[in-house]
Amino acid sequence: MINNFSKYCASTQISTICTPLIQRSNQAFVVNNGNILRWRKSLETIKQQKAGKLNYAKPYLHIDTCINQATLQKSLENLIPWRKGPYQIGNLQVDSEWRGDMKWDRLSPYIRPLKNKTILDVGSGNGYFTYLMAMEGADIALGIEPFLLFNYQFQAIRCLIKDPPKAFVLPLSLEQMPDSQVFDTIFSMGVLYHQKKPLQHLHKLKNLLTKEGELVLETLIIDKKHGTQIIPKNRYAKMRNVYCLPSVELLQTWLTTAGFKAIKLVDINQTSFVEQCATRWIGDNAQSLQDFLNPDDINLTIEGLPAPRRALFICHKNV
Repeated sequence: MINNFSKYCASTQISTICTPLIQRSNQAFVVNNGNILRWRKSLETIKQQKAGKLNYAKPYLHIDTCINQATLQKSLENLIPWRKGPYQIGNLQVDSEWRGDMKWDRLSPYIRPLKNKTILDVGSGNGYFTYLMAMEGADIALGIEPFLLFNYQFQAIRCLIKDPPKAFVLPLSLEQMPDSQVFDTIFSMGVLYHQKKPLQHLHKLKNLLTKEGELVLETLIIDKKHGTQIIPKNRYAKMRNVYCLPSVELLQTWLTTAGFKAIKLVDINQTSFVEQCATRWIGDNAQSLQDFLNPDDINLTIEGLPAPRRALFICHKNV
């Protein structure tokens, strides 16, 4: 996969940062992780399946091909948990924890056209959204995802696609991206609340955008009746690494401070059990949203904090 990216990268707008991206990605795969051998074996088995054409058959990213379903299912199960999706390969439906199509429906009417653009998808997971971005005609859609399992999931799906779109996922964090203003559109979705320094995250995003670039930011927020921000003492919805839940007003201030212009709030959505739920593809004993909320009041988390609400902002580097 790195080799495929290397061959294509040189002819795109991000050619100036290809070398460090490839070097850092190769380093990321050289780790002492006992799961990697199993993931690699599954990937080699998946590569023996027949590749097919990719299309978006809502809610699925669907690969139209004939498969050995039992063999493929076993191999994909070795890559559990599947958080982002859903995918369908032949008749095999991989129903992920998240229904990504619902988020895509909320944001797609508001973003600039992606055709011929250079796109960055921060915290891309296995590349579900990265594929959708590439399928909109992007010159290249680059996802960055430091969690190695999701990189192997991306490779598993990619090797099943005949003539895959210009979508790639690399095992990198945002902090590892060279400061170069090469991306026309950057998506940061479900990432900001995991940052100890959210302003630093926003500044970094701005530094990667071209002069006329657009930021698509989706993150957890709270209603102003709960105050300016909530800083969870321990966990939020059973997540350990949630550092700050801002109000819409505070988030707008952060974006302004970071230097963004034309800031628009285009959607607020309370996460539903349809959009996020436990499936067999996240593991037999895995939990999801229903387990994270107060059983007597779904408007509260199990810790007694406001239930997850997500705001979607569109803003620009320059007016």
